[in-house]
Amino acid sequence: MNIEETKHGVLLENMHPDTKPGTDFYDYAGGGWVDAHPLKGEYARYSLFDDLREKNRKQLRELVDSLASHPDAEVPGTVAQKIGDLFKMGMDADRLNREGAAPLRLQLEHIAAAQSEELPELIAWAHDGLTSSFFSSGVGSDPKDSSMNIMHIGEGGLGLGDRDYYLVKSEEHDRILAAYEKYIEKIMTLAGYDSAAALRVRENVLAIERQLAEWKKTREERRNPLLSYNPRTLAELDEQMPGLQLRRYFAALGIENLESLNVGSLNYLLKLSEYLPKLDMQAVRDYISFQAVDSATGLLSDDFYDASFEMYDVTMSGIEEQEPRWKRAMAIPGSMLGQALGQLYVEKYFPPRAKEQMLTLVENLRAALARHISALTWMGEDTKAKALEKLAAMTVKIGYPDKWKDYSAITIDPEKSYLENVYEASRWYVRDNYNKLGKPVDRDEWLMNPQTVNAYYSPVINDICFPAGILQPPYFDLNADSALNYGGIGVVIGHEMTHGFDDQGRRFDSTGNLNEWWAPADAEAFNKLADKLVEQFDAIEVAPGTHANGRFTLGENIADQGGLNVALSAYLASEDEGLSKDIDGFTPVQRFFLAYAQLWAETIRPEEVLVRVKSDPHSLGRQRVNATLRNLSAFQEAFSLTETDPMYLAPDRRVIIW
Repeated sequence: MNIEETKHGVLLENMHPDTKPGTDFYDYAGGGWVDAHPLKGEYARYSLFDDLREKNRKQLRELVDSLASHPDAEVPGTVAQKIGDLFKMGMDADRLNREGAAPLRLQLEHIAAAQSEELPELIAWAHDGLTSSFFSSGVGSDPKDSSMNIMHIGEGGLGLGDRDYYLVKSEEHDRILAAYEKYIEKIMTLAGYDSAAALRVRENVLAIERQLAEWKKTREERRNPLLSYNPRTLAELDEQMPGLQLRRYFAALGIENLESLNVGSLNYLLKLSEYLPKLDMQAVRDYISFQAVDSATGLLSDDFYDASFEMYDVTMSGIEEQEPRWKRAMAIPGSMLGQALGQLYVEKYFPPRAKEQMLTLVENLRAALARHISALTWMGEDTKAKALEKLAAMTVKIGYPDKWKDYSAITIDPEKSYLENVYEASRWYVRDNYNKLGKPVDRDEWLMNPQTVNAYYSPVINDICFPAGILQPPYFDLNADSALNYGGIGVVIGHEMTHGFDDQGRRFDSTGNLNEWWAPADAEAFNKLADKLVEQFDAIEVAPGTHANGRFTLGENIADQGGLNVALSAYLASEDEGLSKDIDGFTPVQRFFLAYAQLWAETIRPEEVLVRVKSDPHSLGRQRVNATLRNLSAFQEAFSLTETDPMYLAPDRRVIIW
């Protein structure tokens, strides 16, 4: 077999061959793609990853359109009826504009009628599918006993997402806060408030959110799972946090006989307990009312959506134009009825041989990571044995679940408003979550829909998942040279496996329990290496005066590096005949690194760079390529880099953890 004739190699048109690989490998590998994809007005960032997502959205649109002629489309309660009617409601601009703010009326009236003595019941009502006002609650596995589900409570959301917007003084933050003030007044006016009332809401919302921001954990603190595990009995919390009135709160949610729970942010909730009883009830009503309106802007008239778009997309991310209505309308059934749509998706777009090939790749990567762990010089034998035990116990989910989620209890009624249908479905999801309380964890449950272009590692399950959506070119291509598949989906596999051993994942054992299974000396050695990686990324200036946050992105940077290292080892250990051949003038190892680098080609707005530094634990595409590859000796050797090359990093400065 002649591999050059049967399997395609690197996408040469995506490259910038005039750039030297040792100068800027990111531009060398993917600069041609960037040139060919100037940023369209509807995007804050566009990459090959987003390109695949767009292809995926078009595939889903075709599926939804085809449901219109399905025999069940007019039969109430069928999947075809629910998906079809929900999409139609999102597309019906005339009806949405005609209804205006009317769908909000019952929610706002309920909030306005609440009295101070009903505060715990009001917060519970808001948490029942509407907002995460003040704090949040939900059922999930017990970090110390990952086989059982327990109740968790934690921080509530801020309108701007990150605490720094409220606490860190800068010209950029001042600009965003000024726009946020106008936005609050705008949407409350649209909701029917007069100018004086809208101004009052603005002042109350900002005062409350500024206060909450002071108590929230930093993004770096959120990465430490030990800080998020504070088990308490409900009796203890009634005594320690009387201002939250948690017993009444849970009773209002229909949760009786709750004995204990986990507090995810202890200081935040202690402070909130002192703060809530002192708050004026009108301020509470204004804050929750704003959250209700803010969360509904995409389900109402164009005036609401336009205001939200101007705030969150234009002001914060620099986006210039709205995405087509069909994309917005598609997102609702895509999330609410995700597995129902996913079942249709895999039937059409995910061939069985793709799953078979993925299983082979996963086991090749697992074997390679096991070899890496066994060969580590900084880790002792006892910890190695436990690491290998964890790796062997890691389960794999590929393509789609074996058991599909049942949405029969969700009703989509075209006679009701778009908002009311979505709200009632959201309440179903809340109830579905609460119903897991006290029950064993379902380790077969999927945390992503099959059509999702992404992958994940769950530390509490110790599993890796690769939905069908990402198992397409350029990540996974049955017609590509194996170097491209190992440099693409192979690195993704290795990335997710390595998350089990990053700064967060390493704290969980083979069964998913939060457990210190490392010898102290090995944990210290890991932290020293991790600190060096943090320093490397901290030194990168991503925008004038703004540096990358190496601590916040540490887990993803470790996973990127580990994924590359392990995928390359797996590829070199395979018996692929392409290992002995050059294609298009590139060696197998060069093709591997080019395949990886091309996946991160992106165009991004300056405003979006600043947003992602605060909110995204992943490094930017350029850093995921250049900063990560500099540490790999195999990369340096593959492209014959010397000390005069900017991409060169001296051996004693290279950081390799896995």
